[in-house]
Amino acid sequence: MNRFVRFLLVACALCASFLAAPAQAGPRVLALYDAPQGTPYDKLGFAYAIMLRNLLGHFDAQVDLQPVGSYTAGSLANYDATFYLGAIYDNPIPAAFLADAAVATKPLVWFKYNLWQLAWNSAYNFQATRGIAFQGLRGFNAPPSAANPSPGFFDTVKFKGLNFVKYYAFNSATGVVSADPDIGVTAVTDPTKATVPVSVANSVTGEVAPYMIRSGNFWYVADMPFSFIGPRDRYLVFADQLHDMLGINHAESHQAMVRLEDVGAMVTVSSMKKLSDYLYQRHIPFSVAVIPHYMDPLGVYNGGVPMDVSLSQATNLKTSLDYALQRGGDLVMHGFTHQYDAMRNPHTGVSGDDFEFWNIVANSPVAEDSTSWTLGRLNSGLTELTANGYKVFAWETPHYQASATASRAFAQKFAKTYQRVVYYTADQPDFTASVARDYAVGQIFPYPVRTDYYGQRVLPESLGNIEYDIHLIDPTSNYNYTAQDIITNAAYVKTVRDGVASWFFHPFWLDPDLGVPGFTDFKTTITGITNLGFTWVRASTLP
Repeated sequence: MNRFVRFLLVACALCASFLAAPAQAGPRVLALYDAPQGTPYDKLGFAYAIMLRNLLGHFDAQVDLQPVGSYTAGSLANYDATFYLGAIYDNPIPAAFLADAAVATKPLVWFKYNLWQLAWNSAYNFQATRGIAFQGLRGFNAPPSAANPSPGFFDTVKFKGLNFVKYYAFNSATGVVSADPDIGVTAVTDPTKATVPVSVANSVTGEVAPYMIRSGNFWYVADMPFSFIGPRDRYLVFADQLHDMLGINHAESHQAMVRLEDVGAMVTVSSMKKLSDYLYQRHIPFSVAVIPHYMDPLGVYNGGVPMDVSLSQATNLKTSLDYALQRGGDLVMHGFTHQYDAMRNPHTGVSGDDFEFWNIVANSPVAEDSTSWTLGRLNSGLTELTANGYKVFAWETPHYQASATASRAFAQKFAKTYQRVVYYTADQPDFTASVARDYAVGQIFPYPVRTDYYGQRVLPESLGNIEYDIHLIDPTSNYNYTAQDIITNAAYVKTVRDGVASWFFHPFWLDPDLGVPGFTDFKTTITGITNLGFTWVRASTLP
């Protein structure tokens, strides 16, 4: 039962010409990234560039991704905005880019490393021009150790009354540190030229430094907001400030969405009716993530006897879907079978439990991975749904993870997806190589993305889902994520000016045999998000 979640007329005489005018194209953006050769981190900058490109999709941006090393003089003039992702310490930056950056008048956003190559070179007169001094890097206050496991660093970004965290974990037994502690420390030297929109604090020493510093259209972001992201992370601060960086100020809007998850043949009608009735009574539209075809090829939940249940045979599922549709629900196709072949991938091989378009055991694409194979499964699911009188408005990838090839196929078949997404630095990634290894990055979106790296239109799921530790019943369901966790996450996403509070819930948590307060917590979450000032909307109507 454990689920992968880690991741606007003018006078009438002008009406005709106004309505006939084409939509304004989004900004043209250049995203430059570090791409060294011969190191384990050759593709890290590219991974971050993909994530930036996805957020830029919220603004209909046309984005070119390019290694900074291949930059040619004058290129900045061809774009409405440029972003440089300084992911690799002291990666050499071409003089052509430094010279253009020094005099850039269009938006230029610089992240984390290597600003010293511009700021400390007297040829570029950086401090006098920008009113900003670059003082150097700061990381941990001291090396983490068993005796001092939490030495502290600049880990708390203060924004709109909330403290946003930078992730930190230390395993004292192995000495492994999971964190990205470095920041570039800057200071305003001329307040008529520079300001600090956002600050970051060191939670141990209490020191405060600029997290984002701005001089006209030049911005410096002190760290890499795409590393170790989460629902209360400084990543959300960047997602909001991206509006100001681009000069595209979307109206303040706080919408909420809820989805009933993993609804397949084994769903109980009573649970679906109870949840649907509650939402209907509160005038809250909702989505249902339906698994069209149920498989238990190993008979894990059927005494060792394999099960194969088509939608036409799934009486409980059809009754539940019909009832949900009457109560204001819309359907999302959540995989075809939501499992892969007759293997434990990784849990049981049963629909809803396992990955379908990714071999999570081998951490690689499935053997059949191809556009034709993926489209075949999508067509099979859509055929079952259509034959039984159902129509879906979006796709949701099982456990949010599929190959790059599959994700592009999803975009071919569905106008919208409703999910988080995992992205790769290669279509056939190699995660084992010691040099030039690939990266897989999971990304949460706080707002809709009109086109992502794979061509998908993504509706966000930004808050996560309620989970209970019931490992004595199901060893794979072994952690708690509470209603208050979801509500707190919503408070954080509300700091994004057009952030969407989107979460999901599994109907099986209403099963009395599990002994958990599922329905109570469901109602608490709905009430908590409502009380924060969000307006519940139908996901199918989002652009």
